[in-house]
Amino acid sequence: MADYDLMFAFDNGYARLPDRFYARVSPTKVREPRLVKLNGALAELLGLDPEKVDALEAAQMLGGNALPEGADPIALAYAGHQFGSFVPQLGDGRAILLGEVVGVDGRRRDIQLKGAGRTPFSRGGDGRAALGPVLREYVVSEAMAALGVPTTRALAAVTTGEPVHRDEVLPGAVLTRVAASHIRVGTFEFFAARRDSEALGTLAAYALSRHYPEEAGRGNDALALLERVVDAQASLVARWLGVGFVHGVMNTDNTSISGETIDYGPCAFLDEYDPKKKFSSIDHGGRYAFANQPRIALWNLTRLAEALLPLLADQEEDAVRRAKDCLERFPARFEAAHARVLRAKLGLFREEEEDAGLAADLLGRLASNGVDYTVFYRRLCDAATDAKSDANVAVLFADAGAFHDWAEAWRRRLGKEDVTTEARASAMRLVNPAFIPRNHRIEEMIDAAVHRADFAPFETLVQVLGKPYDDQPDFAYLAEPPRPEERVRHTFCGT
Repeated sequence: MADYDLMFAFDNGYARLPDRFYARVSPTKVREPRLVKLNGALAELLGLDPEKVDALEAAQMLGGNALPEGADPIALAYAGHQFGSFVPQLGDGRAILLGEVVGVDGRRRDIQLKGAGRTPFSRGGDGRAALGPVLREYVVSEAMAALGVPTTRALAAVTTGEPVHRDEVLPGAVLTRVAASHIRVGTFEFFAARRDSEALGTLAAYALSRHYPEEAGRGNDALALLERVVDAQASLVARWLGVGFVHGVMNTDNTSISGETIDYGPCAFLDEYDPKKKFSSIDHGGRYAFANQPRIALWNLTRLAEALLPLLADQEEDAVRRAKDCLERFPARFEAAHARVLRAKLGLFREEEEDAGLAADLLGRLASNGVDYTVFYRRLCDAATDAKSDANVAVLFADAGAFHDWAEAWRRRLGKEDVTTEARASAMRLVNPAFIPRNHRIEEMIDAAVHRADFAPFETLVQVLGKPYDDQPDFAYLAEPPRPEERVRHTFCGT
């Protein structure tokens, strides 16, 4: 393997844990791997020189046909609550962790091939991924990174030259996913369901030292881990709401201990603001609707606390008390994080008692008037500079007066701060994106690639969404909301 330029400096800590944490399995070779995209900036972060990476050789490795030197491929074991129902064994059914790399920034990251073939956890599945979901995850995860939201990343997309069979025959692909780790709430549930306290303790100590090393060795690792994951999830979901993101399938096996967004299946972004909005075709009751995401995050964290109970205290009563005390942190932590997000979007530099009411009033008016969430906040940046721009914002409302009435209160609030209009507008443009992965543009991109082998729309989206806070006038059409006939009402996991 030494002839390959795609040389990762692997240091595989998870593979050194006990065998019951994973299954050793190698990727299944594919017929004709072809590199669609290599993420050059991420490659550099991982210690690679993208200029020296040969596309044919990269396709062989990242398609699963050749193992990089130092790789120790495994499929991780985990369980999970899916739409509220517990499944005691899930695991990586089509993803294989090649190993871990410490990047040039000193951070440890997993390198995983998603769609790399069957594993012992495939449960009858083919272990493969279709091209559409691979491109969706590449585009959306990289867009989220550019938006400043903690997320897994996409290093590469490779087509396999083989079909996969879903509702139709589709081209196959493999995504190289990069994550702080792939440890999930469901990983802890897996061992809790088996009453394996030894494995729980090992996992808690490992996760804490990997993700929150400053807390390791101070006493109760499990309690420290729970506290930090509560904080991380509160912050993460607040950021989701700030950019109008709907995860779509917030099962416990899709809830990362690291606080990163993981598993972009039926995800979507709001067009018009609607707190009850859901997109996922399998979320029939709206369990994972936009405004439900904080509540579900707490529900998932409660499942983590239950799994960790044997480690929190020797006596069950004490363990339950500690768990409850920790979980009760979440609402206040989330509300504080969400308030910070909303204040920044409104151009407010300091906290005032009236801010929560001002923001809530606005969201209610956006919902009742069907206002596009992203376009509104971007135009509000101009209104912060000059009140003459109010008309350009008000036109978004079915009732223009709904904005003008709110804007009067907003400007009174702005007047309490000694900040220049230019400084305020500049700060607002750094948190209110001009571009998000519009659902209809994602679908257009997938259609072009899958049915016409046209990857130009994919390349354009990757380019534009890499700079979401820049105006990019040549691509202004990508910032526009969908026309009625373009609106995406349902999204699909694609697995």
